[in-house]
Amino acid sequence: MEQYYIDTKMGVEKEYLYWLFQIPGMGAVTLRRLWERFQSFQKIYNMEGSFLEQQGYLTKRTADHFDRWKQNLSDKREEYKNLSKKGIQFISVLDETYPNRLRNLYDFPMGLFVKGSLPRDQIPSVALIGARDCSNYGIQVAQRLAEDLGRAGVQVISGMALGVDGAAHQGTLRANGSTFAVLGSGVDVCYPRRHWSLYCQIPEKGGVLSEFCPGQQALPQHFPMRNRIISGLSDVIVVVEAREKSGSLITVELGLEQGKEIFAVPGAITDELSKGCNQLIRQGAGVITASEDILEYFQIPGDKTLNPYEKIENGLAKKEKMLYSCLDFKPQFFDKIVEKSGLSAEEVMTLLVELEWKGSIIQSAGHYYEKKF
Repeated sequence: MEQYYIDTKMGVEKEYLYWLFQIPGMGAVTLRRLWERFQSFQKIYNMEGSFLEQQGYLTKRTADHFDRWKQNLSDKREEYKNLSKKGIQFISVLDETYPNRLRNLYDFPMGLFVKGSLPRDQIPSVALIGARDCSNYGIQVAQRLAEDLGRAGVQVISGMALGVDGAAHQGTLRANGSTFAVLGSGVDVCYPRRHWSLYCQIPEKGGVLSEFCPGQQALPQHFPMRNRIISGLSDVIVVVEAREKSGSLITVELGLEQGKEIFAVPGAITDELSKGCNQLIRQGAGVITASEDILEYFQIPGDKTLNPYEKIENGLAKKEKMLYSCLDFKPQFFDKIVEKSGLSAEEVMTLLVELEWKGSIIQSAGHYYEKKF
């Protein structure tokens, strides 16, 4: 009977928290301060906006919204009760399943909407992030790192954006690992739409989560808020490619404030997409040259077998090896490859087709070719 009372009381409290979540101007810190002071969301609902304004909790504008929003309580209760029909959970700080990693944040979200599951506290987690407009090399690196981490049982967190984020989720899923996407929209809004397939797959092996209510569209101001959750849920942040001024560096700054370990993939000093990573390394971030660098940090045994480049070259014929050595991880035009190899154009084309068929290289665009990571 006592447990039933506790569960019922928590359910009512979560209904009122869901209502509070939707009031314009009601941010995470304000909600936390109100909770710490009054210890009941239902009690907060029964107060006047003017009183909360006088106490310094709300601005005049938010206090006006607060009072007007009370007429929506019945509708919001109905919405809350229908979340499960949409496959959405609302996990609040009152729930034991709320991630402990987030409880340490100054501005932790008072609740999360989830499709699938949440990262488990006792399992190592890595935030794998980087540029949206990353190179093909960046995509390959992110996929390979995520695949290795996922296979080793490490949870991979990212933001499901184009570029590195999407590659991180894809690589983890390929290894049948657990990956979690933190959105800058409601969990029922797939953003970007191009990642619809990912959006559908991720909850099967992990979860899609957001602090924004269902139905909310992705807005520019949402993403810095989203980034603090990505960093908050991780033990380590890995940046694959980032420009000198990049949104990924905002996540890193938040992670540093939260005491997270930072790693970066180094790149050429002439490459704009590597300037952010090289800058982080200059400032003391760890250097990533292979997934083993992260696994060693977690003291997880890595695969010490032959590295992938040796495996590729050992499986190639003599002329294929020679041509493979002429290629790089950046696209090269066909004529340049012919010039470097000293072979005829016809022979180079035949060898390129063989290498592509074997999965050793890719044709990135037109007559441009590059090594596959």
